[in-house]
Amino acid sequence: MGDNVIPLVDQRLASTVPTVPADPGPPSGLLADRRGRPLRDLRISVTDRCNFRCSYCMPKEVFDGQYRFLPQSALLSFEEITRTARLFVAHGVAKLRLTGGEPLLRRHLERLVEQLAALRTPTGESLDITLTTNGSLLERKAQALRDAGLRRVTVSLDALDDATFRRMNDVDFPVADVLRGIEAAQRAGLAPIKINMVVKRGTNDDQIVPLARHVREHFGPGVVLRFIEYMDVGATNGWRMDEVLPAREVVRRLDAAFGLQPLQPAAPGETAERWRYADGGGEIGVIGSVTQAFCGDCNRARLSTEGQLYLCLFASRGHDLRALLRGTAPDGRPYSDAQVAAAIGLVWAGREDRYSELRGGAQAAPASGERRVEMHYIGG
Repeated sequence: MGDNVIPLVDQRLASTVPTVPADPGPPSGLLADRRGRPLRDLRISVTDRCNFRCSYCMPKEVFDGQYRFLPQSALLSFEEITRTARLFVAHGVAKLRLTGGEPLLRRHLERLVEQLAALRTPTGESLDITLTTNGSLLERKAQALRDAGLRRVTVSLDALDDATFRRMNDVDFPVADVLRGIEAAQRAGLAPIKINMVVKRGTNDDQIVPLARHVREHFGPGVVLRFIEYMDVGATNGWRMDEVLPAREVVRRLDAAFGLQPLQPAAPGETAERWRYADGGGEIGVIGSVTQAFCGDCNRARLSTEGQLYLCLFASRGHDLRALLRGTAPDGRPYSDAQVAAAIGLVWAGREDRYSELRGGAQAAPASGERRVEMHYIGG
């Protein structure tokens, strides 16, 4: 293994098997962590692989041809993912987001969508099932995903200019193919569609207004463009604060170009600050993940592709749910749903993560010898 390879096994070792209560009770749906934050949103990574090499997520110099991705046997099966999701739903989760890596690289993903779409909340309601993708395979997959029960999709698109986009994805992938994927998603009835642009000062911040104008003119108000501050996720993207363009500057530029009016948050725990165009031509969102911490009402948990539960995007240690899904209890029998659900409840009840509020301080630094989990491993 070359010196530039950071094996994922390091991340897998930084985990603990959750405690299973001796006498588990049924989930109440009212689970809260130590800061009173409920559990409402589960991000599920279905693969650690991606066909892009964006510098802020999977830089090519690290994730090269020698990089060791997880073997298929290590990944949670669709049945294991569905079982886990059902237990989270019993605790109050109402939204499932499939992510990666690039989730559309997982073969037969529509089968998983179909299984998840059959789940119901304790009150009998359907779940909000969405997916985040780089859009490279969306044109051919959109209709099958919608037919399987997917409701919405979020597409990552960091530039409208083709040369800039090719440089950022670092695999020379054309922007036109992603735009066709968004059009296919519209035709399939996936709505609302969101487009996420990660903004790096000096790299693509000149694309803010052109991309906003294109979305307004070509996709209409049913497509919401969101701008995300470049984040210090993981340990491989060479993050620097001087490359962060603050969300307030993004708003200033868009307001000067189009005129903006503020909107109220769509739901509790919403990460994006919402604005609408003054002429009624739709809305945009800005996610100030660096300059405007939103830890206070964060209600999201993340499940890695091999079954590690992370309580924060910036975590350095996970909780090994796969050990419970595939293991046996002290009595020699497989762990029951009640036991696994109770273990999940204990993990969330002990949560006090608030990295973004502590960023830069000693309390935010990982323990000695540990590194923060990479974004491609648990999704954004």
